[in-house]
Amino acid sequence: MKYIKYIFIGILFGIVMTKSEAISWFRIQEMFRFDSFHMYGIIGTAVVLGAIVIQIMKRTQMKTIEGKSPTFTIKEGGIFRLLVGGTIFGLGWAMTGACPGPMFVLLGHGIWTILIVIAASLVGTFIYGIVKHKLPH
Repeated sequence: MKYIKYIFIGILFGIVMTKSEAISWFRIQEMFRFDSFHMYGIIGTAVVLGAIVIQIMKRTQMKTIEGKSPTFTIKEGGIFRLLVGGTIFGLGWAMTGACPGPMFVLLGHGIWTILIVIAASLVGTFIYGIVKHKLPH
């Protein structure tokens, strides 16, 4: 019962993703072809909102679910790592037409083929867990 608020946040997230058309493969395709500003506006809004929320969290010294203070750091060499990771993430997004959040919203909409993408994401995460000690962190 203590996590019920997170279920409601997830439902709200799904509604927002649906109503903003962020789960639309066609909107995502338009973005990667630079045909429409729609998705860039959504992403830009999320970045600005995220920056504001992080500042609020820092200034009010909010705690995580576990009662710890969140940390916001970029490790040494972080920019290169972020660019490589972001490129891989973007390629996956472009190929599948969905990033991790909307994948589950699409599943909730009954788009069963997204299960292939979810399964591939889980396999990729599992493989990363196996090889992460060999990667530069």
